[in-house]
Amino acid sequence: MSDIKNPDRLPVRPELDGSDKSPDDLSDEEIREGIELLFYAYRDFISDPDEMLKEYGFGRAHHRVVHFVGRNPGMTVSELLAILRITKQSLGRVLKQLVEQGFILQSSGSLDRRQRLLSLTDKGRELEQSLSDLQRKRVSDAYRLAGPDAIKGYRKILEGLINTSEREEILKTIKKR
Repeated sequence: MSDIKNPDRLPVRPELDGSDKSPDDLSDEEIREGIELLFYAYRDFISDPDEMLKEYGFGRAHHRVVHFVGRNPGMTVSELLAILRITKQSLGRVLKQLVEQGFILQSSGSLDRRQRLLSLTDKGRELEQSLSDLQRKRVSDAYRLAGPDAIKGYRKILEGLINTSEREEILKTIKKR
């Protein structure tokens, strides 16, 4: 039977079990453990989509493109480059595959024909839905386990990890949907 606070029955260090310790009172080791947990969480968060993407010969860059184009239909290539922070050449390779295989549609801008606007095709929306279903389940399960107060704190932590110079703009983009 699974322990609700510790479903995998891993040893929980008392100082990291949600005690009322102030963030200013955390030791270097506790912060390092938080970093390590973030690495493990990310590894597992992307593991299911990674397996699905292998079937198409795609990788994580494809996943990110499908995700952001799905969340921002009609976005420009320049906007996508700004979000992903990858080279134009890298994005070009990924986009070429996604367009050729029928997952993404590129169209010219109505005001500026040089603009390339991106949107998902029906096939692309199906892929995006399948990939995000896996991740939504994992996040929903973690939220359920953590409880409502922890969710607010977690979101604050994630927001705090975003570069200060971009934080407000990113949060506006996310919340406008």
